[in-house]
Amino acid sequence: MRPETAPVIRLEDYEPAPYRIDRVDLDIQLNPKSVTVMARLAISRNEDTPAGTPLVLDGDELELTGLALDAMPLPDSAYSASHDKLTLNTPPADPFVLEIQTKIDPDANTELMGLYRSNGTYCTQCEAEGFRRITYFLDRPDILSVYTTRIEARKGDAPVLLGNGNPVDGGDVPGTDRHFAVWHDPHPKPSYLFAMVAGDLAHVDDTFTTASGKKVELKIYVEHGRQDRCAWAMDSLKRSMKWDEEVFGCEYDLDVFNIVAVSDFNMGAMENKGLNIFNDKYVLADAETATDQDYANIEAVIAHEYFHNWTGNRITCRDWFQLCLKEGLTVFRDQEFSSDMRSRAVKRISDVRLLKSHQFPEDAGPLAHPVRPRKYTEINNFYTATVYEKGAEVVRMLKTLLGDEGFKKGMDLYLERHDGEATTIEAFLVCFSEATATDLGQFARWYEQAGTPQVDVKSHYDKAAGELTLDISQSILPLPGQATSESAVIPLRFGLIGPNGEEMTPATRSGARFQDDVLVLEEQSQKVTFTGLHSRPVLSLLRGFSAPVRLEAHQSAEDLLFLARQDNDPFNRWQALQTLATHDLMRLTRAARQNEELAPNPDLVAAFGEVLLNEALDPAFRALTLQLPGEADLARDIGHDVDPDAIAAARCALRKAIGAAHCNAFKIALAAKPGGPFSPDAQSAGKRALANQALGYYAASGTQDAAEIVAAAFEEAGNMTDRIATLSLLVHEGLAGGEQALEAFRRRHEATALAMDKWFMVQATAPLSDGLERVKALTAHPLFDFANPNRVRSLVHAFATGNPTQFARKDGAGFEFVADNALAIDQRNPQVASRLLTCFRSWRALEKSRSNLAEAALQRIASAEKLSRDSRDIVDRCLQ
Repeated sequence: MRPETAPVIRLEDYEPAPYRIDRVDLDIQLNPKSVTVMARLAISRNEDTPAGTPLVLDGDELELTGLALDAMPLPDSAYSASHDKLTLNTPPADPFVLEIQTKIDPDANTELMGLYRSNGTYCTQCEAEGFRRITYFLDRPDILSVYTTRIEARKGDAPVLLGNGNPVDGGDVPGTDRHFAVWHDPHPKPSYLFAMVAGDLAHVDDTFTTASGKKVELKIYVEHGRQDRCAWAMDSLKRSMKWDEEVFGCEYDLDVFNIVAVSDFNMGAMENKGLNIFNDKYVLADAETATDQDYANIEAVIAHEYFHNWTGNRITCRDWFQLCLKEGLTVFRDQEFSSDMRSRAVKRISDVRLLKSHQFPEDAGPLAHPVRPRKYTEINNFYTATVYEKGAEVVRMLKTLLGDEGFKKGMDLYLERHDGEATTIEAFLVCFSEATATDLGQFARWYEQAGTPQVDVKSHYDKAAGELTLDISQSILPLPGQATSESAVIPLRFGLIGPNGEEMTPATRSGARFQDDVLVLEEQSQKVTFTGLHSRPVLSLLRGFSAPVRLEAHQSAEDLLFLARQDNDPFNRWQALQTLATHDLMRLTRAARQNEELAPNPDLVAAFGEVLLNEALDPAFRALTLQLPGEADLARDIGHDVDPDAIAAARCALRKAIGAAHCNAFKIALAAKPGGPFSPDAQSAGKRALANQALGYYAASGTQDAAEIVAAAFEEAGNMTDRIATLSLLVHEGLAGGEQALEAFRRRHEATALAMDKWFMVQATAPLSDGLERVKALTAHPLFDFANPNRVRSLVHAFATGNPTQFARKDGAGFEFVADNALAIDQRNPQVASRLLTCFRSWRALEKSRSNLAEAALQRIASAEKLSRDSRDIVDRCLQ
């Protein structure tokens, strides 16, 4: 485990490395318990580096066993070495080859960074700073090298040997039981993109012919017996490759593309050049073990990692502060891909729900940081929703402001100009500025400022003059390290809707810059006027969620109901009902805290019924619109003095009222599920989602036969989507048959790890009075394993983030449970522990007694004798 203290790294301190490494030749000798790595580095001094400048290479828990310069062993006086650093005191002035031999034990590598083993398979994870755990190196993203990797192992242990790039040699080692493979990647890349895999793996294969006619071999490697669950991943890969050619003009550049799925992985997946390594949950799927959401996630993540081949690999980051340059841009690209593969409206709503539930709270608390951070202590803690999801929203705004044609010109110039480079956000924006003759200086503030802008809009309609006036302001609340902020460029897509639902066109519009249906807000406050409106329009603002802001439009309940029924923009139609529900749930939450009667708004209840019965709407859209704002969403909007029990009571009351009012309609909707064999297509998934929403409301209604109907639906479920939905209802609603269903699910799926992750998660998120005790007991279950990140996320992390009434229990026991487990996990896997600790980011928003208990838990963690740098960083920032 790396030490808990580390210097603060600052963007303004960036300097180019004094040396470059043009070529890396690796010879990796694999043996159980001991791996020998021989690295031959072709090193050159940069022109502005004085001769004799020491060469300092990064390491992490390495054992140096050999060192030579230009094939001559180095005397001890020529260098100094420790487990985390190798210094060559006086390197030659001319180019030289440094040979470094290290020994590592992948079985002992519980951090899952560098080279480790997963179920007997050797694999690597080098982003962000894992390559230094394999050999000493200038382990930074602006060192671009051409890699050739020779891998050798016993054939019985590892019949499959994979590396980056193309295979160029291989065979048996004469007189031994060993064999080898040599891989060469002709494209210079940073060390974080290095990868190798060796093990006894099965595979499925296919081919793809690029636009220029080159045939690419595609293979997905998995553990034996799992090949039949790879078809969807392969199909998603081929569609991704075709889409990237058609939409961005990006063609694949190697002869092979390999994916390996492993069970033990800290992240979702890794875009290593030509050798993507995946958490197996984002590869394996069939109707028996994967939900519709799993299928959608696999499609998106396969696409995301493939798209990195250009936006991340061919063009990479100069330094880790530029992380959003590859991640935000590539998330935008995978969102566009999924939108084209599925319903664009449903995808947009889903993405915004994720942004609001994960990134908005991050942007409002102690872990807030700009899309491009200016400092960090531990870079692993900045793989955040701000970098990924908000970063994607910034790219989306750029496209909105420049238009489709202007955005394409900018992207084409970026891909052409910076191919083969490690570059910056500034260079990215310059391409768009030059391609469209647009000044993006103010727009760049989206990369520089933390916080979610609050946009406040007050409207006034003058009937006599036929004028609508909008007073618009923007602001960002003070944050740690950012007391003030400057006005941002905010594109507000809008519509003016007439009394019959028609789009109204004003005679004139003034007070802001307009681009078609986009109002561009550029100042702290602006007065915008529309004329020639002979009846009062209803304002539809922030259509398609055109900017990642919090909008307060001060609209009446009547106007919101009108938008929910009439708006032509699907996102705003959804948002209007969500806003109405949020207002009523906040009222009900206040009533619950005062022990008053919980009486939901009947107009709101009726509006939900209208959505259910409107068969003109896409089933997937109806299913999403029927979802109430989550408990975390409400806590975020309440903002302070949050009582999770009162929020839960309010949601329960509204859900029950909607279910009871439309009980018969919900029962009829249960038959909406598609018949025939399971298909993961968007239309079928939407029908299943609507039917399961209907079942949920029917169960919440309190109807006498609810438990019987849900239990029967569980028994009849022919796919994992329906099975896990009904199991969740039985357990979360405390219905009769819940325990029997859990046991039946376990017996059916106990040999399938990903299915059992769902079993653990259902119980972890159950809002029951004994929920914490159940979760504690599950940590001792024979199938629970603290060493497996997926299993930890399915139980402990799911409890902390998805069960607010139990995590924030009045007695503080939930906080203490998470603290205990975070401390224990931190000793073996700091990344998993630090991500678990982010669940404390909103502790100050809780009501006083709970916030005091949460703070005590954080202080206990902070005072731990041994705490990793990763966890120390999160805890210290939470306590700021």
